[in-house]
Amino acid sequence: MVIPILLSSLAAFSAQAETCLSEKSVVALDAQYEKALQVGDVKFLEKLLAPEFYWVHNLASMKEKKSELLARVQKPEEQAKERRSHDTTQQRLGNTVVVQGLSSVDKLNADGKTFRTSRYQFMRTYVEDKGECKLLAVQTMKVWSSDGN
Repeated sequence: MVIPILLSSLAAFSAQAETCLSEKSVVALDAQYEKALQVGDVKFLEKLLAPEFYWVHNLASMKEKKSELLARVQKPEEQAKERRSHDTTQQRLGNTVVVQGLSSVDKLNADGKTFRTSRYQFMRTYVEDKGECKLLAVQTMKVWSSDGN
């Protein structure tokens, strides 16, 4: 009697973790993350980011904790015209998935009409915690910019 209950509980936990960290789910979650950065969706980011969240930017030029990122994305000048990830791959081990790829970010220039694009190599680490996916860490490295920087 105990074994079927344990197996049922284990299957339910595995299904829940699989739903959170399945390839399809993580791709969708990562796209939501990019969109939230683009539009300054603090409510979504507050829920997604782990309390221990940490982001190391290009050549360690900036390092951000959760509170710092939430404050930065609310500034209109920080919001991008568009953000998109591409050429992504995933590596999974247990309750952790690392998504890596390229992110292209379009930002308006000072004239408000033209824009520049920057491309970054990124690694984002998602962890399943109590049935929810949390973004624990990000590292980005600029690899190209339309303005030559």
